[in-house]
Amino acid sequence: MRCFTILGPSQAGKTTLLNALSALEGRATAATFTDALSVRQFTYLDEPWAGFDITGGPDYLGQAGEALAASDAAVLCVGPDPQAAVLAAPYLRLVEESGVPCFVFINKMDLMDARIRDIVGALQAYAQHHIILRQAPIRDAEGHVTGAVDLISERAFQYQEGQPSRLVEIPAHVQDREQEARADLLEHLADYDDHLMEELIEDRDPAPEEIYSVLAEAHRDNRVMAAYLGAAGHGNGLTRLMKALRHEAPGMSVLRARLRVADPLAIGVAADTKRHVGKSILIRALGTGIQHAAPLAGDTIGNLSGIDGKPVAEPLAPGTLAVAVKSDHLNPGLAYTAQDSTPLPGWTHGRPPAYARLLSPANERDDARLSAALARMAASDPGMETTQDPATGQLLVWLQGPIHLRRVLAKLAEDFGIAAEEHPVSGIYRETITKPVDTHHRHRKQSGGAGQFADVQVTVRPQGRGAGFAFDETVKGGAVPRNYIPAVEAGAQEAMVRGPLGFPVVDVAVTLTDGKHHAVDSSDHAFRTAARNGVREALEQAGAVVLQPIDRVDIHVPSVYSGSLVALASSLKGQVLGFEAHPRARGWDVFQALIPAAAKEELFQALGGLSHGTAWFEARFDHYEELHGKEADRVRQARAEELA
Repeated sequence: MRCFTILGPSQAGKTTLLNALSALEGRATAATFTDALSVRQFTYLDEPWAGFDITGGPDYLGQAGEALAASDAAVLCVGPDPQAAVLAAPYLRLVEESGVPCFVFINKMDLMDARIRDIVGALQAYAQHHIILRQAPIRDAEGHVTGAVDLISERAFQYQEGQPSRLVEIPAHVQDREQEARADLLEHLADYDDHLMEELIEDRDPAPEEIYSVLAEAHRDNRVMAAYLGAAGHGNGLTRLMKALRHEAPGMSVLRARLRVADPLAIGVAADTKRHVGKSILIRALGTGIQHAAPLAGDTIGNLSGIDGKPVAEPLAPGTLAVAVKSDHLNPGLAYTAQDSTPLPGWTHGRPPAYARLLSPANERDDARLSAALARMAASDPGMETTQDPATGQLLVWLQGPIHLRRVLAKLAEDFGIAAEEHPVSGIYRETITKPVDTHHRHRKQSGGAGQFADVQVTVRPQGRGAGFAFDETVKGGAVPRNYIPAVEAGAQEAMVRGPLGFPVVDVAVTLTDGKHHAVDSSDHAFRTAARNGVREALEQAGAVVLQPIDRVDIHVPSVYSGSLVALASSLKGQVLGFEAHPRARGWDVFQALIPAAAKEELFQALGGLSHGTAWFEARFDHYEELHGKEADRVRQARAEELA
């Protein structure tokens, strides 16, 4: 069995295309495996095939990457509007990073009268590969596409609604355009074959069989992308595409070599967890020997079935798709041998999640269950990560956006029976001091039995941005015994956990200058308490100010939108650092800026609208800077209300 992935922007007609291809020779077996991926198995010319249909939209690029890794070929389904070609840019970038041979299908040709060369040219702006037009359109008097000419065989086909296309003579008004497009096709293919180049130089017409062979080899070697025309909703252009897949998609040996894993047995395509069923994972066999109760990735696998739920022949033949249940040790995004698993390359993960939310259970008794459920979901969802917020201890979930968040909350409720609440991330601010303060604090407590006594004199002073916390001592004559000095440092650090404004304190140095002790009542605990309280008193007097974190963001954006980011960064009170062309992704820029961390959610929302969902960013902490005026007052007031 050979597999391909259909991907592309929303509303491009991907599902319609896969359904139509799978129906060319009768019934297909279909299954919706997750909300992102559905599968159809079918036969074409007595050969078994499977197609992965990936939901459109940037939220699903990770799922598309994992399906691509398990595929022999990709079909990029796009609409016929040159102005919308930028929407396909993330998918062109993904397939080129993957190294999977790609076939372009320009769908819905019945809906627009745009010139094909304009559509291909607009797509070419985002592709390193040559996009070679394989067909020339036939138009009627009104400019509507009614058929296509194969540029290799030079045969013309008239579309027929719901039926195979009819072979016709090439219309006279199409011949000049067809010859021009064919010459362009041959010129590109000649770059990959010396004999074809010689024939063109000598003005000899190469045989169609030779051209087919050169194109097939170039496609299998992932050196070109061929573009086909059609309207899947009307059954037009399907046979030509399916024949191209059959002759030009490489075999499984290419996939195995691409994984760079010695003797892989299988690859995880997708996983899902359903209530009362548990976890199931879709795998594709890459070698023989996989069967129920056999070891895979170091543990036995559970029951194996086809995508229709029926038992499959064991051991699985290479290329076969199967669903494994009761195999919690398996996850998508991994290639498996009998004893080990190897993560797939980074391109399979899609965009790094940048939308952060704190999740808490509606019922406190579900706290442990929520953690476990989110961990299981993150293992199956490449666009999701979970961490723990250091400020609150709550679960911090990183997602692809608000729509992704709604899907996660719905799945928690439906499949895990957990009602969860989401909250924005707080606690990102810090505070520091503006002037040095000397303080003296004595801790004395007598409540029966051994007492507590510690006396410390400390100097608290500000440090430069990014210097962090520092402690030293200048005690003379053993006023504070050496064994108690670590307790003084620990107490000073405890005082930094929450300053007078309610935020963690940074960039402060504490020096122990003097003190007293008692031979009986002094202890580590007493000196720790004295230092903590003394430093807190000093912080109250040291002119505390609010610091906001500033992140360095790298925005990956199609070049047509780069200019708009200058105004966007300015509106977020950011600083533009510049931008440059992406070194490996044609038509993309990397725009760099410093943005207040509190503005990242606004950046996320604005960037999605500005770029129609094509751009994304990576952020990392850069430095803290002081917050002034009304904004600082607002942050202090909000923190006081939060702690009240």
